[in-house]
Amino acid sequence: MTTLLEKARALAPENERVTRAHLRKVTLPGGAGVMGLITLDNGEDHTKPNTFGLGGLLSLNDAIDAGLADDEVTSLGVTGKPFILAAGADLSSIAAGGPEGIRVVAELGHAVFRKLGEGGKTSFGFINGLALGGGLEVALHCDYRTVMDSAPALGLPEVMLGLIPGWGGGYLVPNLVGADKAVTVMLENPLNNGKTLKGFEAYKLGLADAMFSGADYLEQSLLWAADVLTGKQQVQRPEVDRGQAWDDALARARGIVTARTGDASPAAKRAVELIEGARTATRDEGFAAEDQSLVDMATTPELMASLYAFDLVQKRAKRPAGAPDKKLARPVTKVGIVGAGLMASQLALLFVRRLEVPVVLSDLDQERVDKGVAYVHAELDKLLAKGRISQDRANRHKALVSGVVEKSEAFADADFVIEAVFEEMGVKKSVFADVEKVVSAECVLATNTSSLSITEMAADLEHPERVVGFHFFNPVAVMPLLEIIQGGATDDATLATAFATGKALKKTTILVQDSPSFIVNRLLGRFMSEVSKVVDAGTPIEVVDGAFSGVAPMPPFTLMALVGPAIALHNTETLAGAFPDRFYVSPALERVVAARKPSYFGPDGALDPEVAAMLEKPADPVVLEPADVRRTVLEGLAQEARIMLDDGVVAAAEDLDLAMITGAGFSFWNGGLTMLLERERLGRFH
Repeated sequence: MTTLLEKARALAPENERVTRAHLRKVTLPGGAGVMGLITLDNGEDHTKPNTFGLGGLLSLNDAIDAGLADDEVTSLGVTGKPFILAAGADLSSIAAGGPEGIRVVAELGHAVFRKLGEGGKTSFGFINGLALGGGLEVALHCDYRTVMDSAPALGLPEVMLGLIPGWGGGYLVPNLVGADKAVTVMLENPLNNGKTLKGFEAYKLGLADAMFSGADYLEQSLLWAADVLTGKQQVQRPEVDRGQAWDDALARARGIVTARTGDASPAAKRAVELIEGARTATRDEGFAAEDQSLVDMATTPELMASLYAFDLVQKRAKRPAGAPDKKLARPVTKVGIVGAGLMASQLALLFVRRLEVPVVLSDLDQERVDKGVAYVHAELDKLLAKGRISQDRANRHKALVSGVVEKSEAFADADFVIEAVFEEMGVKKSVFADVEKVVSAECVLATNTSSLSITEMAADLEHPERVVGFHFFNPVAVMPLLEIIQGGATDDATLATAFATGKALKKTTILVQDSPSFIVNRLLGRFMSEVSKVVDAGTPIEVVDGAFSGVAPMPPFTLMALVGPAIALHNTETLAGAFPDRFYVSPALERVVAARKPSYFGPDGALDPEVAAMLEKPADPVVLEPADVRRTVLEGLAQEARIMLDDGVVAAAEDLDLAMITGAGFSFWNGGLTMLLERERLGRFH
């Protein structure tokens, strides 16, 4: 341990934002003794979470040692600053350390955290907020845990980042809650776009022994801890099944890894091995396997791609390239939404929850308007029932949402009006012409178009400079990306207001120059265009669908079913109209849409026989192997990405990757898209 600490002090970077571990004594009631309560705090507000770099681990080590050495202290507790326990390892310091530095980080994390569970004094982890990776693992090392029910994100997301849970999670979680639940936490959730658990979900899963809520969460946790220490409160945990259930969990894990990554993620495969080994390994053996796995992952290109992607999401997403000075943004005190269908209603819910200003829905008749408002109210009721919002907030938000048929009076004082009507240029131009007659000259007119020209849409207006693209992805509440499109006349004040509004909506905003289908839909359009050509030439759909595991977040024709064949056809037609030399409209897809088929597959997941009859029947079919399908399609994507960069659609390749990660679910461990293309030797983008 002495040698390890010396190495850590030598390697600790001077610029680390150190999360300090502050120890204080708390006298517990009922004769439960004195707890040494350690609070993790990096000195920043909740927007900059605690992380564990080498300096942070050294500080925690000192605090634990002090608590263990103090004879007055009879138990230990660990919690975090308000709303945050810790967000895991400081990835920048991991990246800078090289293999030797990573081994030190891995071994030191284990050595320090183990003192909580093996130091000789009963320990408690108080999960008072976000707890990811090492932030959750520090609590897992404690003898007991409580969790705040409203904690926003708990989990072990490392596999998404090309890493493995390296500070005990790979061994402790399966031995605490069983292998199947460990597969969910360590593999299924991370590979599902980094899904995390809410506090109450983590409690139900068994990761915590008790759950509390409210501003006095810590006080309730300390009272519970006192009852545990005095024997008044007994903690019962179900016995872990190490027989067939463990085998079944491993089979499920391997299936998830194959389906999600095409077995191309070293970290995902290693995580399965850790769960497999945890069944019989000692704690020393399990932790040593994590140390070695973390070192092995440090040399993979997937980790470098992950760190690049993580940096995009953490930094570039917060400072959008090309966005005007935020001081130019105008306040938004009222929002108008043209349309009251599903997309418009989702937008209304998002705007009222995030901006907390009046939101007015408008549609052609009262029945549609009432349906839209009712949708928002019903969604608010669901959030209330789940405990996600208070009764007071639900009432206030409901009162802020209204609907009208006649826009003139309701929209007159709106600062921001967004349309979510039929994707047809004539309809959208007519909507904006009507809205312009009733709003102020400074009211922003935003369009949620997924593919149409902002410049053309604004061309006939008196004030085309206040029209901006504001393209959300479905489902609106879940998908982080918001493409902000600058039309030919869009001025800086409008653009700045759009970016400020996007930030207030808690979306990842990217500036896009006006071009057909913008970023995500253009790249996905090229993807589906190339796929359709391969299928129409004779390669079976089943072969094509299986060629993209580890590349796309889902098989192409599963994606087609998700967005709908009609929407996919419209997007392809728009792109083929603009770039006929590169985009292909499949006659088979046209027939599928004409037949109103919602998918190429039937309810049983097999190819719909009626759709099969609509497919092209080439006289001389060209049947490609999966590897050739993948190569052909990626070559098309590489060409499109290069053209988009050369044409200035976005500022840099980083924006293409950020968009594909946050808008299309492309994986961190591939670095989005362009890092994967570079790894496949299909061009240089950086």
